Amino acid sequence: MVSPAAEPVADKPSRREQILAAAAELFARHGFHGVGIDDIGSAVGISGPALYRHFRSKDAMLGEMLTSISEVLLDGGQSRVGAARSPHDTLGDLVRFHVDFALDNPALITVQERNLGNLTDPDRRKVRGLQRRYVELWVEVVRTAVPETEEPTARAQAHAVFGLINSTPHSRHLDRAQMADLLTGMALAALVPARA
Repeated sequence: MVSPAAEPVADKPSRREQILAAAAELFARHGFHGVGIDDIGSAVGISGPALYRHFRSKDAMLGEMLTSISEVLLDGGQSRVGAARSPHDTLGDLVRFHVDFALDNPALITVQERNLGNLTDPDRRKVRGLQRRYVELWVEVVRTAVPETEEPTARAQAHAVFGLINSTPHSRHLDRAQMADLLTGMALAALVPARA
């Protein structure tokens, strides 16, 4: 048995990461416009104006939050595709990765769904560009795993599966493991036709 002293210590989130996590929870619960700088500061134990040492504005927080989500999804997807497994295994890995992200980050999923329109134009363009690359990654993986799938169909399937998986913040009926299994099975069933 490992003694407590020998257990690895998780890195403590930086103040910036703490602020973004608190802001995500508040934005998910009350909406972007329903949350003030003082609310976010209070959630992390500092004054609202002190937040300006970390972010120039609430808009900048939202921009970094949504850009970061898109970068994490794209990077994670690319690493699963780069693992050089069979096409069906790669598709399964990609689905499980997105399911895990959605289940572990319900506030971020909610903020992403509701607040793209609140981004500044430069941030919106950046997030949309990252999202397009992530969709195209899925299209390529789907078409490699199921070669008879036409490109528009694969793109529609990817968006439909994102909608399914990203519904997790609205479902509290199963525990995490059961929800992960359910979503993974449903997503793969939507992407890979049943064989006769």
